[in-house]
Amino acid sequence: MANTQGDSPAPRTGATGGSDAPTEDARRLRQLLDYELPPELIAQHPAAKREDARLLVVDRASGRLTDARFRDIGRWLEPGDALVVNETRVRPARLMVRRPTGARVELLFVRPDAGGSSGQSWRVLARPAKLARRGTQLVTEAGELVLGVIAEGEQGERVVRVEHGSLDETLRAHGEVPLPPYIHHAPTPEDVERYQTVYAREDGAVAAPTAGLHFSEPLLASLEASGIRRVNVTLHVGPGTFRPITSDDPRRHRMDEEWFTVSDASAAAMRAAREAGGRIVAVGTTTVRALESMADAHAGGIAGAGGWTRKYILPPYRFQAVDALVTNFHLPRTTLLLLAAAFAGEERLREAYAHAVRERYRFYSYGDAMMVCGG
Repeated sequence: MANTQGDSPAPRTGATGGSDAPTEDARRLRQLLDYELPPELIAQHPAAKREDARLLVVDRASGRLTDARFRDIGRWLEPGDALVVNETRVRPARLMVRRPTGARVELLFVRPDAGGSSGQSWRVLARPAKLARRGTQLVTEAGELVLGVIAEGEQGERVVRVEHGSLDETLRAHGEVPLPPYIHHAPTPEDVERYQTVYAREDGAVAAPTAGLHFSEPLLASLEASGIRRVNVTLHVGPGTFRPITSDDPRRHRMDEEWFTVSDASAAAMRAAREAGGRIVAVGTTTVRALESMADAHAGGIAGAGGWTRKYILPPYRFQAVDALVTNFHLPRTTLLLLAAAFAGEERLREAYAHAVRERYRFYSYGDAMMVCGG
């Protein structure tokens, strides 16, 4: 498994959003983060075919809501648009190991540790964390991989070092797809395929960029034949994507670092689309954060960029590199929900989510999609 996270110097981009506004703004954001969702609307399995998912189209200018199917998304795309996707690939990053006493510990391999060398040290999330204290040795069932815990962090984060064996080979042979915590079944062969976009290329994520799960190869080919160009970027999704905002003031939430890359060729394609009157259509919140991190690195411009980002987008926010958004329906109290609200508008998002609940849309990773455009 290649370390696609890289060591090259790159801009670090951080939180964006007002931090000195009155307390009333913090209360408003807290209210926005919560909504009522019947548990049965949380999708446990994907649609029979990727493009069979439903699509709610939100017009920002008029507030009009249109119910459709994802296979019809081309009705809201135009020749000359740049459809920007995140080509990160989900690793089989969850691995069960044992302490010398026999106690089982689950590890989620998040990313190589910057302080390590040759991919031998990794940041992981351990569960239960109390069984993975510094100095503990952890071994796989067959003993082919031995790890040593060399550092402890908050919320179950640990740094482990490979003492014996190959981590890459062990994960390929015994690692599991790290399904989100709200999917209540063990990974199946269906999940191995469907919890991955058809264009996933770059290993490095522990969660899928789920808005892209609805695209099939035939649908992408049809859009390309219509003059809609697919553009690839990368942001390796980390576990923070599921981490709830717990602060009384959502503006003080701290994002996890994630690695992003926008190539010179991708930037040129997006510039060309804009110059010809087309739009930059971001597929997923991870793509948005990659593009806006890129724009931050170039004073709002569109050019190649890469590095670690903690980009945090919440209302109010002026988008620099995104004209339309395709996204799934997000968990309450998450940064993803705030990003969607910043793009759609707070009232528009409330209306869209209320409509989706009434019309029995399916929510979260394996659920249905929303497209926000216009305005």
